[in-house]
Amino acid sequence: MRIHWPRRVFAQVLLTQVAITTGVVMLVTGLFLAPLSHELDDQAMRRALSIAQTTAAEPGLVDKLLSTGPSPTGPVQAEAERIRRATGALYVVVMDTRGVRWSHTETDRISRHVSTDPSTALSGREIMQIDIGTLGRSARAKVPLRDRHGTVVGAVSVGIAYRSVRQGLLGTIPVLLQYAGAALAAGVLAALAVSRRLQRDTHGLAFADISALLDEREAMLHSIREAVLALDARGRIRLLNDEAQRLLELTPDAVGRALGDVLPPGRTAQVLAGRVDGANLLTVCRGRVLIANRMPTGDGGAVVTLRDRTELELLGRELDSTHGLLDALRAQDHEHANRLHTLLGLLELGMHDAAVEFVTEVADDRRASAEQVAERVSDPLLAALLVGKSAVAAERGASLRVSPATRLPDVVVDPRDLVTVLGNLIDNALDVATLVEVELLAENTGAVLRVSDNGPGVPVALREQIFTEGWSTKQAPAHRERGLGLALVRRLAERYGGTARVAARAGGGSVFTVVLPEALAVRQLTGVGESQ
Repeated sequence: MRIHWPRRVFAQVLLTQVAITTGVVMLVTGLFLAPLSHELDDQAMRRALSIAQTTAAEPGLVDKLLSTGPSPTGPVQAEAERIRRATGALYVVVMDTRGVRWSHTETDRISRHVSTDPSTALSGREIMQIDIGTLGRSARAKVPLRDRHGTVVGAVSVGIAYRSVRQGLLGTIPVLLQYAGAALAAGVLAALAVSRRLQRDTHGLAFADISALLDEREAMLHSIREAVLALDARGRIRLLNDEAQRLLELTPDAVGRALGDVLPPGRTAQVLAGRVDGANLLTVCRGRVLIANRMPTGDGGAVVTLRDRTELELLGRELDSTHGLLDALRAQDHEHANRLHTLLGLLELGMHDAAVEFVTEVADDRRASAEQVAERVSDPLLAALLVGKSAVAAERGASLRVSPATRLPDVVVDPRDLVTVLGNLIDNALDVATLVEVELLAENTGAVLRVSDNGPGVPVALREQIFTEGWSTKQAPAHRERGLGLALVRRLAERYGGTARVAARAGGGSVFTVVLPEALAVRQLTGVGESQ
């Protein structure tokens, strides 16, 4: 029957760990038994050597060997047997220089030549070995037997039964197996605990499923148009898709780094770090309007999604401007109808000269106002914005004036940014004031935008708070959020390395000043300055 490898991750890990644990225990047991067997052999041979040395040093043994013959009842045999029984040796053999036995456990072998080579001992050297003799396999030792002058007169051979060595080795195996079994059981339990934890963490998925999920996750994260940012429990970025890199202007090497290391201090960093509560939180990052939502994860981290609302916000502001222009056109329609009625009355009364003078005066006023703006602000987008906002202000019963000090040549690097800044400041001023004055200045390669009004002003305590995303005192329209205009102004100023601040206006009201360094082209600016 074919054995199938399990598909679940936890089952594969469990079987792998059990196999590894079993193999390690068996290997360690084998590695322990091998030196143990060698150690037992060595101990047995040293024991035999010790007995042989003691026998050779026995007083009177040499004299008995030299003065008597080999006999089962001789004094050498009696002395050897006494030593054998006292030490538990397998045999104690005393031989002469010819290798003839003078003692042996089996008495019929006395007077016969020994079965193993005695030349080493008879030459004056000691020897230890595991060998097979007439009594079977044994651990044996041979030492020379010397007289009082040091002359070798024979040798002593002592053997230890090898079965006793084997029994000692086998006696240690059950204990060793008990320890090995306990270690194996502990390893299996640990593997089971790890596999259960892994089963819970992987939700019982197979390796193929996990691989497919990872591939699908990568494809999904890098294809969706929503920014996704994953953080660990310590606030470090562990996942960043392409859209998040684009919106936050980050690089792939931001993964693994803390938020504070890759993002400047401010509301965006606070929202991503979870220090601001709520859903659909507004934030402005590097000139982009973003909607952020943060969802905590089980390991203490979080997943943050970001949506780009910049274009939608700009469309909303354009819609506001369009509504204002429509209202202005509606008011001008009434004004134009009144002027036509006046002109018609003058013509019906036959006052032709007065009619011509009336038409000329109206046309000159309009032309003079537009030409005045065009002379001071050469950029067509900024000039058109000022003319349009003047009409909106007139419709609201307010007045929008361009300061006589305004001088901004047509050298703006990105007019759209200046239009965004100026449009937001004028809209905010028209919401609270009846008199608004705009001043645009060129300072070397920088532009200074200043909008003052006669409104209620901004308290000192709120002069920083009003630049925070989402902060507003006005009712939000249905098509967009409030509290982004001034935040966007400050972010654009910071993008240019400049500042946006508010101060009090002399006589009441407020003055918003935005400095945009490097907003003007150097080469063109020099030419304009020379022409003036």
